[in-house]
Amino acid sequence: MRIHVFASGSSGNCLLVEDGENRLLIDAGISRRRVTAALNSLGCAMEQIGGVLITHEHSDHISGLESLVKGRRIPVLAPHTVAARLEGALPSLSEQLRVIPTGEPFSFGALQITAFHTSHDTDESVGYRIEGSGVYAHATDTGCVTGEMRRFLRGADTVLLESNHDEDMLRYGPYPFYLKKRILSARGHLSNADCAAFARELAESGTRQIILAHLSRENNTPEKAMAEAERALAGLPAALFCAPVLGCLTVEIMSL
Repeated sequence: MRIHVFASGSSGNCLLVEDGENRLLIDAGISRRRVTAALNSLGCAMEQIGGVLITHEHSDHISGLESLVKGRRIPVLAPHTVAARLEGALPSLSEQLRVIPTGEPFSFGALQITAFHTSHDTDESVGYRIEGSGVYAHATDTGCVTGEMRRFLRGADTVLLESNHDEDMLRYGPYPFYLKKRILSARGHLSNADCAAFARELAESGTRQIILAHLSRENNTPEKAMAEAERALAGLPAALFCAPVLGCLTVEIMSL
């Protein structure tokens, strides 16, 4: 199993999960051209994509979705409320939408996928646990670590986890007060410190690779996010990666 992160952050989110012949995108918040170019660089075509999992309907996760799947028989998978929001915003996708359960696994090709809720300022926002030749878990856009998240992220071989902001950079930075309040809330985005503390929990439960993701350009740096996580993981056998805002990061998942 391999994870290819094409983009991660408020300007757009998209990644590819590849396990043998099974290929899924998670989110499509970048242009069709960029997704196609990223796939081509991996020797893959859009026609080989089995489906697109959507975490929620904010524009940085769906802005490229309509053009990406237009004219292609590619299912768009999302839990009930997310699917309803997508149908309202992008009615041309109604025939391709597939409503999936939350909290229980469903089969998609050779993969077992479970959607679980995250804590974000929308009616429904989810992460995903994907089990195949390895176990990958994906969780961004959450203001806190919930019990549901703990349940589905623990024990995964590789976890992509939001490390959105450095609290001091955010508090003393140029953002207006209302936006700072939103980001710092329990339905906002996860800080470096909270991400690092949870990363240690995950490493102690067996996770061996952690990808820091959805870093803010204005309120964070890769160096700050990595340093915080490295301190938390000291002495534990877990590798750290930082997802690029642009570009491609590939992580191979080996089941333990």
